[in-house]
Amino acid sequence: MAVSVKPKLITILCLVLFTGFLCVNLINYFSVKKTMRENEIYGSLPLTRDNIYTEIQRDLMRPVFVSSLMAHDTFLKDWVLHGEQNTATVEKYLQEIRSKYGFFTAFFVSEATGKYYYYDGILKTVHQGDPHDVWYYDFKNLHQDYDIIIDENQASEDTLTVFINHRLNDYDNNLLGVTGVGLELQRITNLLSAYQVKYDRDIYLVDRDGFIQMHPGGKILADNIYEEEGLKDLAQSALTVSELSGFYEFKRGGDNIFLTVRYVEELDWFLFVENNQSKSLEGLRKNLWQNMFLGLFVSIIVILINIFTVNIFQSRLEKMATTDELTGLLNRRAFEGEFRRAEAFAERNGSAFSIILFDLDGFKAINDTCGHSTGDEILKKVVLSAAEKIRQVDVYARWGGDEFIILAYGGEEIALAIAERIRAGIDLISCGGAPKVTVSCGVAKYIPGESMDSIIKRADRALYEAKKGGRNRVSAL
Repeated sequence: MAVSVKPKLITILCLVLFTGFLCVNLINYFSVKKTMRENEIYGSLPLTRDNIYTEIQRDLMRPVFVSSLMAHDTFLKDWVLHGEQNTATVEKYLQEIRSKYGFFTAFFVSEATGKYYYYDGILKTVHQGDPHDVWYYDFKNLHQDYDIIIDENQASEDTLTVFINHRLNDYDNNLLGVTGVGLELQRITNLLSAYQVKYDRDIYLVDRDGFIQMHPGGKILADNIYEEEGLKDLAQSALTVSELSGFYEFKRGGDNIFLTVRYVEELDWFLFVENNQSKSLEGLRKNLWQNMFLGLFVSIIVILINIFTVNIFQSRLEKMATTDELTGLLNRRAFEGEFRRAEAFAERNGSAFSIILFDLDGFKAINDTCGHSTGDEILKKVVLSAAEKIRQVDVYARWGGDEFIILAYGGEEIALAIAERIRAGIDLISCGGAPKVTVSCGVAKYIPGESMDSIIKRADRALYEAKKGGRNRVSAL
């Protein structure tokens, strides 16, 4: 009796298909796992960290800036120097600071009298024997401009408050007292909670000693990272101040955790951003089993390839649409979007920003003498030199040809200082007999309600005045 080959063929085909499904899915699983890991380490997690850092600067650095303004306010200095007369005057001043910026409190402690002034009058007289006043004497001994502490607010039923303390010196740099503002701790924690939900990451702030200063909730159980599972083994390295951001990987409760750390200089704290890699892989494991048993790997692979391809080309198109090819800076279109964001923020919060417009003096002579290739190289060097002189929050773009534009957050004085640094930093010598390359800068401060065309025209007129005045200089309108 002849043995039928059909069952054998079916068996072989099933084995081949099953083995193929299994191999392809396993290969796909480990390949995607590796890609996810690399993307998290080199892309998603650092990008999230930097976005959060930028938002922290926006949300938490504002009170630092305001306390600095208070410490340099001639009204407050003169009021103290004239004997702290008329308490109602400083009370009204602190009320206006508190209401204008939406702070929880605003205060001033006099070195001469020890009086603690706040928005509702005189709270108390500080002295060294009072445990609530230790902060004042500790801050005096720090000999630094400002400090950020978390303490109880006696003016509001001992509510935990983030105080930004700033030294107030007289015109001879002698201490007049300490002024500043306070934010309710719960408000800051709510901000971090919003970041945590928005980015689906665990986020917390840690001081130099490892104490967790702010944490909206999650799997952190200890008050100090030196006592936290997994973190304690890398705490010393993570809390080392460095220009480079740190990346770490550790285990907690059987989960694999990715951690990136960035030092926030203004707060003197460290921003910790975690991602639970095990949690991220749950969906991938589910897909693996579904693909093996349902045989849908082909469709899934095609979808993944399509998504991957679309993402690549979309990112390339977005980059081409917003970036200047020669210099790598933002182009006009991208700058217009940044201007609209800055304009909206200024209208909501009353913050200031300015426009700096600058171009190269004598650049035509470079192109005529040495050619456009050399001219392009000089443009790149100028771009790099100017980039070193601006702040991280400022927006830098190529406006056209050898003309560049900067959106600088802050008033005219800040913009003039940045423009002067840019001008002074350009020290390039062109080839042949062409003249030395210098830059002229025009500065214009944003006027509420003003259009982008209007402020840029004013900056352009200021640039023209700088050219007219002899070039290699900064002018403002």
